[in-house]
Amino acid sequence: MSQQAGYSPSFKRPAEILRMRRKRAHSEGVSSGGRGAIASPCEGASISAVRPFSPGPLFGQGRSGGGVKRRNPFASIENTFSSPANKKVFIYTDDDADSSDSVKPGGSAGVEGEKSPTRTLPFSERLLREEELSKDVPSKKPTSLSEDDSLFEDEDLFQEERTPILKSPQAGAVTSIAPPACVEYPADWSLKTRLLFTSLLPFSWAVQPRATEEAQGLTQHCRGQYTTIPQSIQDPRTSAELRCGFQQCLQFWQHPSLSWLSLFPRIGAERSFTGKNVPWAQDMALKQSLMSEWSVSLSSLYSLLKARLCPYFYVCSYQFTALFRASGLAGNSNITALLTPTTRGLREAMKADGIEFTLPLLEERRKSKEQGSTAHNQETDGEEEETQSEASDKEDDDDDDGGFSWLTEMGVQDKIKKPDNISIKLHKERNSVCLDHKPESVVCVLGTHTFTLINFLINCKSLVAGAGSQAGLPPTLLAPTAFRGATLHSLKARSVNVKTQVRAGYQDVCSLEVTGPIMPHSLHALTRMLRPAQRGGFSTALYTHEPTAVLNTHTTTREQAEQAIELDGCGLHPSTIQQLQEPSTLGKSPLRQLHLNNYSYTWKS
Repeated sequence: MSQQAGYSPSFKRPAEILRMRRKRAHSEGVSSGGRGAIASPCEGASISAVRPFSPGPLFGQGRSGGGVKRRNPFASIENTFSSPANKKVFIYTDDDADSSDSVKPGGSAGVEGEKSPTRTLPFSERLLREEELSKDVPSKKPTSLSEDDSLFEDEDLFQEERTPILKSPQAGAVTSIAPPACVEYPADWSLKTRLLFTSLLPFSWAVQPRATEEAQGLTQHCRGQYTTIPQSIQDPRTSAELRCGFQQCLQFWQHPSLSWLSLFPRIGAERSFTGKNVPWAQDMALKQSLMSEWSVSLSSLYSLLKARLCPYFYVCSYQFTALFRASGLAGNSNITALLTPTTRGLREAMKADGIEFTLPLLEERRKSKEQGSTAHNQETDGEEEETQSEASDKEDDDDDDGGFSWLTEMGVQDKIKKPDNISIKLHKERNSVCLDHKPESVVCVLGTHTFTLINFLINCKSLVAGAGSQAGLPPTLLAPTAFRGATLHSLKARSVNVKTQVRAGYQDVCSLEVTGPIMPHSLHALTRMLRPAQRGGFSTALYTHEPTAVLNTHTTTREQAEQAIELDGCGLHPSTIQQLQEPSTLGKSPLRQLHLNNYSYTWKS
């Protein structure tokens, strides 16, 4: 390109100004009927005659007086995103079907361009026109005309703009495929204290049941019967099956039952017991009566669990929470029990009674370390462990002063105070003591040792608080099915309509709050009812009793997962049983949020 007057050869034009000039020149060319096919005589032979995307008026015109007056390129900067600098431009004549030679490869229209005036189409219309021509007349293709590459001295300015504006039909077909719908979410074995459902549709059908609906729901729960809920419900307020099923979802069984005391949660709940009437604290006979009734209820629960007539139950003490699961749940072929949190004293007492247990989280951490280390490191660690074990054995074989014999040799044994035996023992066992009251202290008991654990809990004196606001009160037993000495309780449900702020203003949002000891089967039953009632869309905030969050720990082995055990007689819905049979995948993190959108679940833990 020839050098133009008034500009330095090393001048770098900004990309924004070039785009503005091309856009302005293109708009002026379209409004004036398009540029002429033959260039002006003052341009010279080096400048192309047809330039539909020229950055602006030619510089020679402004100097000779015949050009258009320049405008400030920054006067009206809008969305000036355009195609790349080297984009090909297609120019069509009004008679494209008859001849495709109206545009010459050299950029001049020739004689045919004078007979039929040319017109420049927008970029999208040109693409559509090109596709139509390629389909209708495959042999005739429009001649492409590209802009002069010498206009842009710095091509790096346009590297970011070289992405195509329109996607190909194949790319659009791939992105239009919807992701697979997730119709189920993982089982959460932790206890919940509160559920908050929100939706754009009202929950008025879920509260204030009729007497017949409440009675029907209680009867269905006691008998373990479930009615079929339609997949789509037009008016939930008139659906008797839905209202009865919702009342059935709220029921659970508890022992002991004291109307003036809330017996869940028990860990860190001293304030709720302060100032309450506790006559068993002073009456020893009443305390023994409560414990004997509690022992009978716990034995009844374990018998139902062993016969697979009760799927699971919880033991909520003031110190820990225990979860007993029947064989076949969470991918285990045997009865399993999880205790959390535990202390070193409790674990030592369980060992003394012959209860074999494992620490799943510590084993997982140890396995991950072993897998990440090399064979050489493993051998080195093994030698160091043997050396340390031999050294510790020698220290144990020595007497109390054997570890400090070097003080006697130096003659300063009387000037330095030696630690006592208790401090030495605690120092040696500091790793096990550090686990106390932490999630890593969760204990897993399998098989027949769970029966020994039941006897241990019945005879353990430290299971009941000896002082404080919970003194003399037995642990709380929670189960989804009836057992001896149990009382039928119901979760509390309350519906509230609120307004939430959105972009355009405020929007009405309906909420349903459910409070109480919410067990895994209750959560699944509630979501199963709300799914058709809210037309496949709602959100849930789950408030977990934090000491029980670690109950989602994975305890399944590969051999156990291959066996399938029937649990049809446990009184739960078949879909709920199927969810609880899957191995736990949440780990130490329980479900925090649960969303249902277009009948597909998403969750956050």
